[in-house]
Amino acid sequence: TTGNTIFHFLTEFPYLIWVCLFFLLLAGSLSTRCSGRVEIAYKKTWGTVCDDNWDINDAEVVCRELNCGTALNATQSAHFGEGRGEIWLDDVSCSGSERSLTECQHRGFGIHSCTHSKDAGVSCSGVPVRLSGSTLCSGRVEIFYNNIWGTVCDDNWDINDAEVVCRELGCGTAQSAAVSARFGEGSGSIWLDDVSCSGSERSLTECQHRGFGTHDCTHSQDAGVVCSDAQIRLIDPDNSGATLCSGRVEIYHNNRWGTVCGGGWDLNDAEVVCRQLDCGPALNATRSAHFGGGTGQIWLDDVSCSGSESSLTDCQHRGFVIPYCGHYQDAGVICSEIRLTGPQSTRCSGRVEIYHNNRWGTVCDDGWDLNDAEVVCRELECGSALEATQSAHFGEGTGQIWLDDVTCSGSESSLTQCQHRGFGTHDCTHQKDAGAICSGVPIRLAGSGSTQCSGRVEIYRQKTWGTVCGRGWDLNDAEVVCRQLDCGSALKATQSAHFGEGTGDIWLNEVSCSGSESSLADCQHRGFGTHSCGHGEDAGVICSGIRLAGHQSTQCSGRVEIYHNKIWGTVCDHGWSTEDAEVVCRHLGCGPALNATQSAHFGEGTGQIWLDEVSCSGSESSLTECQHRGFGTHSCGLGEDAGVICSGETLFKSRTSCCLLDFCNRIRLSGHQSGRCSGRVEIYNKKRWGTVCDDGWDLNDAEVVCRHLDCGTALAPPKEAHFGEGSGPIWLDGVACSGSERSIIQCQHRGSEKNGCTHHKDAGVICSGARIRLTGSTRCSGRVEIFYNNTWGTVCDDGWDINDAEVVCRELNCGTALKATKSAHFVHQNVLSYCLLCSLCPGVPVRLSGSTLCSGRVEIFYNNIWGTVCDDNWDINDAEVVCRELGCGMAQSAAVSARFGEGSGSIWLDDVSCSGSERSLTECQHRGFGTHDCTHSKDAGVVCSGGASFSIELLYLLFILFSVLLQQPRISVTSPDGRLAKVIEIMKGYSFIFTCSNNDRYSGGVFNLIYSGSNMKHNKTSVNSSASFSFPVADFGHEGRYSCVYEITLTEGTFTSPEAEWIYVSVICKLSKHQNSIFLFAVSVMGQFT
Repeated sequence: TTGNTIFHFLTEFPYLIWVCLFFLLLAGSLSTRCSGRVEIAYKKTWGTVCDDNWDINDAEVVCRELNCGTALNATQSAHFGEGRGEIWLDDVSCSGSERSLTECQHRGFGIHSCTHSKDAGVSCSGVPVRLSGSTLCSGRVEIFYNNIWGTVCDDNWDINDAEVVCRELGCGTAQSAAVSARFGEGSGSIWLDDVSCSGSERSLTECQHRGFGTHDCTHSQDAGVVCSDAQIRLIDPDNSGATLCSGRVEIYHNNRWGTVCGGGWDLNDAEVVCRQLDCGPALNATRSAHFGGGTGQIWLDDVSCSGSESSLTDCQHRGFVIPYCGHYQDAGVICSEIRLTGPQSTRCSGRVEIYHNNRWGTVCDDGWDLNDAEVVCRELECGSALEATQSAHFGEGTGQIWLDDVTCSGSESSLTQCQHRGFGTHDCTHQKDAGAICSGVPIRLAGSGSTQCSGRVEIYRQKTWGTVCGRGWDLNDAEVVCRQLDCGSALKATQSAHFGEGTGDIWLNEVSCSGSESSLADCQHRGFGTHSCGHGEDAGVICSGIRLAGHQSTQCSGRVEIYHNKIWGTVCDHGWSTEDAEVVCRHLGCGPALNATQSAHFGEGTGQIWLDEVSCSGSESSLTECQHRGFGTHSCGLGEDAGVICSGETLFKSRTSCCLLDFCNRIRLSGHQSGRCSGRVEIYNKKRWGTVCDDGWDLNDAEVVCRHLDCGTALAPPKEAHFGEGSGPIWLDGVACSGSERSIIQCQHRGSEKNGCTHHKDAGVICSGARIRLTGSTRCSGRVEIFYNNTWGTVCDDGWDINDAEVVCRELNCGTALKATKSAHFVHQNVLSYCLLCSLCPGVPVRLSGSTLCSGRVEIFYNNIWGTVCDDNWDINDAEVVCRELGCGMAQSAAVSARFGEGSGSIWLDDVSCSGSERSLTECQHRGFGTHDCTHSKDAGVVCSGGASFSIELLYLLFILFSVLLQQPRISVTSPDGRLAKVIEIMKGYSFIFTCSNNDRYSGGVFNLIYSGSNMKHNKTSVNSSASFSFPVADFGHEGRYSCVYEITLTEGTFTSPEAEWIYVSVICKLSKHQNSIFLFAVSVMGQFT
């Protein structure tokens, strides 16, 4: 018979292997060609294999030897029924790379301690599949059928089909489904056509298709895939074959699967694995062979991930070497099979998706309520549910809708334990996708002396409260905690168990927040429970518990609100005084109080009024320490809300919000050869000046700085400490401005003091220095004002014409002048002067970036953002308009394909079509602002001749640059005792001398001494770069602030330096000891204003 013939053939080759399905099919066994009990022929007798230590690596060898694809499961305990006769092998141990099962380590043929109740088996994927023509995880798809490798036709080939191939090969998720023989044409058979997979099949041959060898294709239509190159899998011996998002971690390297040592294994490492496998967030990083010990190679040890890597092998590790580990230390992960995703989602808020049948799918919002959301939040360890969102609040999902009519009691441990209609049964569309907003990882403040808004930080995880280690703990971290608890701003980040030592778990260590995160758990850290700390290092916070809010409020001015009984409420203005405001300003670190506002100056609040008839002495540390009628006791309406205006800011704000005295100087330009509008960028934070790192620093960033300083437009963003290296902190790194922000701190950045920069990368700016602005209308139309002698003033319209307006428009980068208006055309009701002017400009400026003044990438300013122009149909006529508009002569060429480098951000114009006679590029035909089908690889540019107009522009530029080269002078005052200081006391009747000096290369100028108490200026010619101003008899009229400027007249004009830093002189009589102490206190207060 056929069976006897095959048996005779196999017995001639005693080490051949076959799965017993071949002989049991006739007996009605449930096994198939590629799954069943493993039997081998030895000494002309078939026998089984014992399942002692039988694992997926052993099964992999069997499946490969049988041309049955990859191993899906290594079955034990006679899963396919008990065999008979011999048991040939026991304690088999394969690495997974062997060609035959008998090459693996074992106890010897026939040596065992088993019965047939322990017969081993395998489940293989079936018809083998491979990728050719590229890499291990990308290439042309080929399958092995009828002993021949053949290709797959690309008819209807899509991402679902590719997903099945990638998963079958252990190559992660599908990134693209390649068609049209992208990886080259194959040869021979075309085995499959019209493949249609749902995406959840275990093998490509399980998908619908026309049948093996039935097709209407050529090899020019060979299908391919690009997989994520995951090369990682999870093995759970107790759950083999099921949806796997938890198990022992194994990676594929050097053609062999191996495990990962658990030394140092933490939640950040697990997070990378879960994301790489497209599972939900990591819930646990297991060690000590939690999912059983593997066999063979241990590939990685001392893995250290930040949590943001795309692959485990991208993390730091000791290299692919034999580690000092045993398989009893094998690492594993437990990933969630539920996630929150979608636009504007966070770790704890988003569209609900569950992982089922190897695919992510959404949940329909029919009957969706807070109980259902509660289960989701608890399952993700995200605190309690705040809202159950409906109607695709976080955007519409794609693909499968897994659940509908979900009904939870709220106590279930998993959403799938709730009642529902069954997986995939629904009557919904993705417009009804459900979502959840959770409170986040629960957090509280505890300990000795703690309050609602100050105490030891504790978070709740795995049903246990635990502390946070204070290593690296700073104000940014505290800011996140205070905001998460709705406790105002952070005043202090405490360490060393300031509020007493906690007990139990220490959940977080080496926390590193930028300060903008919504939850402490969103910050970088070493992983939950990973630390080497004791409770003597427990971290804490002191939050303000007070805030300033309301219309046009800033960080240091606004309606006063306090946090009490977990509710924000206002303060009544009965008896509200400067002393009360002083306490608020000091508490917030905002300097002295300038004004105590009443009558809801910053708008009316809502809800509770907590305090009334507040009476502070001014020395209290908190408003609640002042006398008042008691919390909630008042006789006020919301129209009587109290507010404050403080003098200072904790970090610089817009000039319009802080220029009440001299407290705007929260950004400055410094360094070698710096001027008022060029220099190293420095910002003031935490009472210290610091620099900005030049990573990503570009013209948009410089534009924000220049505008903030009223220095016109940005000409260049110098890098690499162009103006010399600064010192102290580097406050910002990775700054990315669109160009429309009012302040550099409104731009995206990496936060303060957490960067990898040194001062040799300090960023700088060169601004046009234009001291001109338009007010009363739009950016490019309005009343003309110029900045002179530290004051803005207007221009009279006598003789004002279109030529004058043209200069203004060009200086402001506003195109050409359309009209020169007169007679206070833009005067507001509160403006009394009639001697004003305004020019109307087109309002869409153009500039060239990436090369020279008259050649470069074309960029236009629209909607307050600089953007590029696409090169579709870009030609010499278009370039001609640009060159003429910029006064750069004639166009020599129209550059395409990002010849001057790729821009960033918006692409404003596409399909531009100019006749060449237009005055401005935006007058040409185009598809509309922001409408395009381009990438920045197609950014358009121009090369202009320069010509006579170029010379004029160059002279203009040199004029501006020249005007800012004068350095800031120094001023000092010498008293009779020889002391030099910024605040100096001089006895009445004594003499004193001011000295102004500089190191400027332009000698022979004049120093002007400026006195704040008078309009009079003293001037003296510079001799050896200095000048002295003597006052022989000090009088009380000499009290005030003094500064000096340096002025020089050259053939090109008269140029003035920036003012020196102010110095304060106080004239005193000889006082008693008591009087003297009072005076010194007053001087110290006034010193804060200098």
